[in-house]
Amino acid sequence: MTENNPSRRNAMQQLAAGVSLAAMNAPAAQAQGATSIAGASTAEDFVRLQKQLSNWNRWGANDQMGAVNLITPEKRKAAVRLVREGMSYSMARNAEVKEAVDNPAPIVRKTTRAGKGQPDVGIGGTSDNFFISYHGYAHTHMDTICHFLYDGKMYNGYSKDEVTEDGAAKNSIINFKNGIITRGVLMDMARHKGVDYLEPGTAIYPEDLEAWEKKAGVKVGAGDVMIVRTGRWARRDVKGPWSVQTEGLAGLHMSCAPWLHARDVAILGGDGAQDVLPSKVEGVAQPIHALVIVAMGMPIFDNCDLELVSREAQKRKRWEFLITASPAAVPGATGSVLNPIATF
Repeated sequence: MTENNPSRRNAMQQLAAGVSLAAMNAPAAQAQGATSIAGASTAEDFVRLQKQLSNWNRWGANDQMGAVNLITPEKRKAAVRLVREGMSYSMARNAEVKEAVDNPAPIVRKTTRAGKGQPDVGIGGTSDNFFISYHGYAHTHMDTICHFLYDGKMYNGYSKDEVTEDGAAKNSIINFKNGIITRGVLMDMARHKGVDYLEPGTAIYPEDLEAWEKKAGVKVGAGDVMIVRTGRWARRDVKGPWSVQTEGLAGLHMSCAPWLHARDVAILGGDGAQDVLPSKVEGVAQPIHALVIVAMGMPIFDNCDLELVSREAQKRKRWEFLITASPAAVPGATGSVLNPIATF
């Protein structure tokens, strides 16, 4: 997650150096999550986890696919067999075209050839163009594994210098041109808590993930896309946009990173920034993003709109489905606008 404003860029630069903007201290341990944050709640733990959870060289010194290597041909075939009805639902947010406190760079669409002026007889045509600054907190997009850095390195040890004004020579989105086809698992944390949406700043811990698995009768496994619903868009639709920088977002606590690694998740997705914001880890702004992308080589689907798929999954009492997604084939890009599809 990055954003086109100076304060956000500064925060990212500090994170890459192992420092961050001052984050909110973790509150006194509560019963929920008190166990999970032990050993995974400080900046020192973050540094340790960068090494402990590393997938560097797991698939070879030249690898640029990271955890997506876990989506094997067998995994794809098994995912296709999950389809029973052939009903498909988008998990993309409709384009946010109005500037807002959480959307400083709205999508700009311009008609370049309107219907007026086209011939009344015979062949005519219309056209338009649009500009998308997709990183940030508004637009559904895929972060590829060059998007975050730590100590001057990206996933698999490639230098930060591989990303220049001409684009990323390593770990760019072009490596995923053939698309994502695998099993998706919806971890509906808002539904698990019995609410329409989690309030900004609400942390999700491994205990929450495991409790949802038990309730839903589903288990996250190797090669899956794990998708976390906090109800972020439901809240925005009811209450309007809010400043992520000052009010935060619900999301995963850093203690979930070892859980994701142990389960061999291929891609992490959700309706926010995936990290709880503020992070509750003093001195580290977005530990989940940094650990998942840099250490594990795991791409991220950010800002998905999960309201429709949540309702459809609830109707069926099925929280697993075939997920397909195709990023734009742009060499050197650090990510891509995305339209992930769930098929039941």
